[in-house]
Amino acid sequence: MDLATATGEAEPGHDDGPRVYVACLAAYNNGKLYGAWIDANQDADDIWTDVQAMLAASPESDAEEWAIHDCDGFYGLRLGESASFETVAELAGLLTEHGAAYAAYASNIGADYADADGFKEAYAGEWRSEREYAEELFDSIDLAEPGSLAERYFDYEAFTRDLFMTDYWSAPAPDGGVFVFHNV
Repeated sequence: MDLATATGEAEPGHDDGPRVYVACLAAYNNGKLYGAWIDANQDADDIWTDVQAMLAASPESDAEEWAIHDCDGFYGLRLGESASFETVAELAGLLTEHGAAYAAYASNIGADYADADGFKEAYAGEWRSEREYAEELFDSIDLAEPGSLAERYFDYEAFTRDLFMTDYWSAPAPDGGVFVFHNV
């Protein structure tokens, strides 16, 4: 942890992965903003060590309690003030490994139900559109040779609509495409 960042100010241009702002509640309760931005993509014990260092350097002598007041790099997922460091570390690891796709998955099914195995089973990839995914799926089923009459007269719009009403769902991807997930 860099104690120079323990002023409550986010570092400009930070993009080194998920991190949390942990505030000293003794300082907060006495009208002072004091805390630290802590790397969340590390072991829970290491996060706790960083929090203890922040509390030890607090302007308040009775600094023992903390709260998570902000997070960065979590793709819109929010953490509670008293989220366990195990939860923070696990979520940060999944977001570091899978990025915005995991955040879309967790947002859709609920963060309490999301896990790595479920994500890996459901995730079908990132595509420019639902239709592009449906066309690729149709081609992989090999119902018709590419360029055949069956393919030319196949109703991709209806196939895409039906596919995403029943077996699949999608979420917007940051680059303008979509993340596609299989309902498992």
